[in-house]
Parts: sequence; structure tokens; C-alpha cells
Amino acid sequence: MAKSEYSGIIGKLEMKKRGIKVVYWLLFSVMVLISAVCIFPPLWIMLSSLKDIKEFFTVPPTIIPQSFHPEKLWEAWNTLNFGRIYLNTIQYTAGVVVFTVIFNGLMGYFLSILKPKGSSLVMLLVLWTMLLPNTLGMVPVFKTIIDFPLLNLNFTNTYWPMWMMAGANAFVIIVFKSFFDGIPKALIEAARIDGCSVVGIFFRIILPLSKPVIIAVTILTITRAWEDFFWPYMVLKDESSWTVIVAIFNMKDIYPMDVQFIALTFAIIPPAIIFIFFQKYIMYGFNLSGIKG
Repeated sequence: MAKSEYSGIIGKLEMKKRGIKVVYWLLFSVMVLISAVCIFPPLWIMLSSLKDIKEFFTVPPTIIPQSFHPEKLWEAWNTLNFGRIYLNTIQYTAGVVVFTVIFNGLMGYFLSILKPKGSSLVMLLVLWTMLLPNTLGMVPVFKTIIDFPLLNLNFTNTYWPMWMMAGANAFVIIVFKSFFDGIPKALIEAARIDGCSVVGIFFRIILPLSKPVIIAVTILTITRAWEDFFWPYMVLKDESSWTVIVAIFNMKDIYPMDVQFIALTFAIIPPAIIFIFFQKYIMYGFNLSGIKG
């Protein structure tokens, strides 16, 4: 098959025009500049964490380290007990992913496939929640955490409050609903004729066909959960349950600045690696769901 004459929005013929070529390279330069501005802070943090303490506090600061001490990484890892902090964060993130995919997926399934009476009103309420400021529900939510209605349970120092909040994400519900709207209804009807239950259709038909959007939602959820701060800070008061970001914030008055930079490096690396290697699945899943970036 012959190679197409077009690549993206601008084709080869348009690129021969001087004006379009100037606009193309101008936009390309702007995107490179924006990318450099975004990547410089985390890169500077990672490089600065490997400097010796004297160079670290040098004014003006050195961009490229003149000294290199990788052993500081291992020392800080042991001093801060980052192995335990990583395990806490992995446990917290895994729970957020499970609640996000299962419960928001079921809600999208309810609004897209089942569509019982009143589902339009439910969809309207879901959309309205996106218009409400996040600060509006902080006080009642926190009261619910420390004294759960009827059961009189205190969820402080547990991950359950953040997990339950992750199971009610309006944006993710809309993403799932948009994807499920594109699944052929004939498959659903065939499963019903074969005697498959409503829940069985979701787990046996819908989820296997929804791998692209599930992967996209999972990757974004992992990166978001890894950097969650407000609710983990409010709920997790016991040091043994701290996540990465909460631990870094609480060590600001205890450890020197270079150790804090090393801790920030430990916090940056995992989500950065995940996003770099799986970013194509994010755009692919959202394109199939009808959500455009």
C-alpha cells in the first residue's frame, strides 16, 4: 500500500507553502518551549538531590551538578523508611483504581446500557456535581469520615474514605458511559437471550470489550492517586499509614532540604515512568470513548 500523502492535519502539499511551513514550525517551537518549562522543575529536583550539601546551597545554584553522590539515594531510602511508604502508597493506589473502575464503570453501565426510568435525571445529577466547587462538601464529608452515619464508625487512619470517594467520580462515569454507548446493542441482546444476568453482562461482555478505556482510566487514576494530598493528609494521622506525598510534607521540618529533594525524586519517578510508557493508551482509550483532549 502506497504511503499516504497526508500526515495529521497538515498534508505534504500544504507543507510546501511558505506560510503554512512558518506556522507549523512556530507552533512546534512553542510546544517544545512549553515541554521544556514543564520538565525543568522535576529534572532540576532530581539532579539537585545528588549534589553534596555544600553545592546544594550554592548561590547562584548550579544547573548541572559539579558533584555526584548517588549513595545519598540509598542513605535517604533507609533513613526515611521509604520502602514502607511505597507499600502504603501502592496499597492506597490499588484500592483507588479498583473502586474507580468497578463502581464508576457500573454507573456508566447503568446509564448507558440498562437505562431504567429516571436514568436521565440521574445523569443530570451526575453532571451537576461537576459544577459544584470541591470545597462545598469538605465539612460534611470529613464529619462522615470521623462518624459514619448509622454505623458510628471512625475511618480515620484508613484508606476507606478515599477509596469510597474514588468510586463516585463524575468525569470517569461520563467517560465510561460514552464508551459503552458505542458497544453494539446486538451483543447485549444476545447475552440476555442466552440467559446472562445484568451483572454477568457487565463482567462477561462489557468489561472485556472495554479494555482500552479501562487502561486509560487506570493510568490516569494511578498518577492522580499517587500525588493525592488533601484527603490523605486530613485522614491519615498515624505515621504508619502515610502515603508518599503526606510523608514528604510532614518531613519538611525534620530533615534537611537535600534529603527532602531526594524524597521528592522518589515520589516523581514511579508516576513519570508509568505515564511515559503508557501515555498512548490514554489518548487511544479517550478517543474510543468520544472524550476529546
